[in-house]
Amino acid sequence: MRAKEIVLISGKGGTGKTTVTSSFVWWMHNNNYNFVIADADVDAADMHLLLKPQIKRKEYFTGKSIAKINTESCISCDLCKQYCRFDAIDIIDGNYVVNPFRCDGCGLCKLVCPVDSAIDMIPQTVGEWYISDTNSGKMVHAKLYPGAENSGNLVTMVKHQAHLIADEANIPYIIVDGPPGIGCPVTSSLSGASYAVVVSEPTFSAIHDMERAVDTAFHFRVPVGLVLNKASLNDKNAQAIKEYAEKKGIPFLGSIPFSKCIVDALVNGKFALEGCPELTENFEKIFKKILEEVK
Repeated sequence: MRAKEIVLISGKGGTGKTTVTSSFVWWMHNNNYNFVIADADVDAADMHLLLKPQIKRKEYFTGKSIAKINTESCISCDLCKQYCRFDAIDIIDGNYVVNPFRCDGCGLCKLVCPVDSAIDMIPQTVGEWYISDTNSGKMVHAKLYPGAENSGNLVTMVKHQAHLIADEANIPYIIVDGPPGIGCPVTSSLSGASYAVVVSEPTFSAIHDMERAVDTAFHFRVPVGLVLNKASLNDKNAQAIKEYAEKKGIPFLGSIPFSKCIVDALVNGKFALEGCPELTENFEKIFKKILEEVK
């Protein structure tokens, strides 16, 4: 049976999505649930700071190809420069050269070039992905190189490897720490997910982006639940989020008050729930509801 994939996302960064996800992992482990951890925030991964993974497998991830002109074969016909809509072809000291920072890898230059051997498309290594052991279980995570593209494809690879591990060991759950926003990495995180948990905070920007995240999950027909973090910062906005959940007909899973204890726990390398036992009831209510939703 395919593992239930629970993805935690947020419309904006800084709402505490990873804080909630890591505490979910810690709680699941201490309650003897079997699961695989997947960090899909490949552009700015930080789950490893708390989980301290021991890397067992490392693979390089190949992204798009970049054109390269062979000056010895080039006949300087100028067609590649004329047709390149990205202005990625420069002439340096009389030679045609591809600017790798402008090249989009479309391959049009190679198609229009009259000399077969004059232009090659060179695949680029854009990141790495890992399978690791942690104290809470197996973890799949990745790192996209600075400035590199194809983060959505790298997220897909992370989730694929997590499912392979889950399928092989008959593990029932995959906990995915998704990226913020609604872009390509988020859509890749949501694709095929069993349930999406949107973590928000009571600020105007977070409410706006929460709504976009919920709509994105709806687009992919993924059931959604809301978690309100830092709830005590603004009672009016907190109530607005609860009313939004009721209006949209989605479960309000629970709230976590703003607490300096959580900040101190994270600074000391502890899970929020581990370092703040006074918030156990808040976290447990949320986690139990999530598991009820994915049954």
